[in-house]
Amino acid sequence: MKCYIKDYPRPQFVRRNWENLNGEWNFIFDDNDEGETKEYYKEFPMSTKIVVPFTYETELSGIKDESVHYIVWYNRKINIAREKLQNSKVILNFEGSDYKTKVWINGKYVGENIGAYSRFSFDIEKYAIEGENDITIKVEDSLSQEQPRGKQRYKKESWGCWYIQTTGIWKTVWLEWVSKKYLKRVKITPKTDTVQLEIETNLTEKDFEEQKYYIETEISFDGQILNSAREIINGNYEKIDVNVVKEGIKHNIQKWSINNPNLYDINYKLFCEDAVIDNVASYFGIRELEIKGNKIYLNEEELYLKLILDQGYWKESHLTPPSEESLIKDIESVLAFGYNGIRKHQKLEDERFLYWCDVKGVLVWSEMASCYKFNDNSLQNFTNEWIRVVKQNYNHPSIITWVPINESWGIPKVSACKKEQNFANTLYYLTKAIDNTRPVITNDGWEHTISDIITIHDYKQDAELLYKEYVDTEKKVLNNSKEYNGKHRLFANGYQYKGQPIIMSEYGGIAINSEKGWGYGDHARDEKELIERFTKLTETIKSIPYVSGYCYTQLSDVQQEINGLMDENRNYKIDPSIIKNIDNMR
Repeated sequence: MKCYIKDYPRPQFVRRNWENLNGEWNFIFDDNDEGETKEYYKEFPMSTKIVVPFTYETELSGIKDESVHYIVWYNRKINIAREKLQNSKVILNFEGSDYKTKVWINGKYVGENIGAYSRFSFDIEKYAIEGENDITIKVEDSLSQEQPRGKQRYKKESWGCWYIQTTGIWKTVWLEWVSKKYLKRVKITPKTDTVQLEIETNLTEKDFEEQKYYIETEISFDGQILNSAREIINGNYEKIDVNVVKEGIKHNIQKWSINNPNLYDINYKLFCEDAVIDNVASYFGIRELEIKGNKIYLNEEELYLKLILDQGYWKESHLTPPSEESLIKDIESVLAFGYNGIRKHQKLEDERFLYWCDVKGVLVWSEMASCYKFNDNSLQNFTNEWIRVVKQNYNHPSIITWVPINESWGIPKVSACKKEQNFANTLYYLTKAIDNTRPVITNDGWEHTISDIITIHDYKQDAELLYKEYVDTEKKVLNNSKEYNGKHRLFANGYQYKGQPIIMSEYGGIAINSEKGWGYGDHARDEKELIERFTKLTETIKSIPYVSGYCYTQLSDVQQEINGLMDENRNYKIDPSIIKNIDNMR
């Protein structure tokens, strides 16, 4: 897209005036929590070095200490030119830092953020000075099951499918310079029926009574300007409708789809009276997602989902992508295997991943990282961050499903507990209140309450048994009269199947024979046996008449879990064309 800048961390809301702060920082552990008392933010002690945004647990950080440390500190100097302070604000952005992050600039406390996966920012204008500036950051983490942690272990040793923890800054840290009044966010909803965009603007520091503000949108496709419209803004969160194509211009609307991921460029200019005070570049896709009966439709064509589960871990950097190229490589591997989408599991990925899914036409199920306890603290921690995640990623056309909870993690008694059922349903309606354009799967895999799609997790390795489980004449699993997978029912008590689409959203998980690590069922002896088992399981799911798609576990090995189609170094275990041929047989 025209707005694209390599390594730019927020690719759907681009300003040209920015600075990447990734790289070498001073770093220290603070196991006794004495840094604030000793005022590390005024004089940083003797320390080691760390390469941000990689956490101390990883090889690429330069430290690679996998033990648990609850408190870490970062420090570095930056230079800010006089003209940048005179004419603009300075915004310090964090794409992700786990879990409680405090910031000091030049020894003065700026603020804090609680959360691990969503973006947050600080306006540091009044703390910054011309020339050299000192940034000090404290991050507190824990093994608490009350904070969203996804696949990060909550014990001091890894086990099962829980991996080494991620502590501190794990996504890009960056500066941007904005005007005194600027666009904080733009929420954009394409309307396929009227070929318009509903645009909701979020401004900062405004006074609508004394001055007039306008937003000008310029829309183009493949270099052709289709419309340029200016609308007055009378208040914050103002909604305006803008035609995609101006009357008199010839253009056939190009919808975003898997095979043709068409995207439109859009540029936003914010005016105060007649002066341009902010300029942001972006893009959007026009597509229509619907559920009709037990089928899913994309642009009025039935959509059969062929997803692969992706944990988003790398051997040398864990949750942090080693580079933008590594994200692109994974997406291209997904396509090489013949899948049309990715279930990004228990993680909110770097937003550059979503950009490349938008560009390459890859569908995304966006899933939140789970807590593992149910109490008032976990409800607040989870809900606060989930709201931010949905708002942050709303504009990406590749996202077709929101998944707040997986396998009853964080709501372990949801089958019978009304409070936990109420929480699951609250997340459903809360998500729908922010975004009514996408389906919501409230509790993926087990014990559904209210949900737009019903999903099943079944790791049986015998294809015949798998078939018999779901094609019995009485449909016991669908009617909730039978446990599947040996322990779970498809619906929580008081809920039943109401004709929604059904997806086998986890299956397979086949590992090739190895002395280390695990997969589901017995390890396949060799590549030939893996292909045979994969073929039988996948063809069986396709033969179940009421199933609208599947998600295979998984894309790559992760630490002790070795059931990927690629190993941890992203080497193919099987020629991807073989898997592609199986996926494409329907």
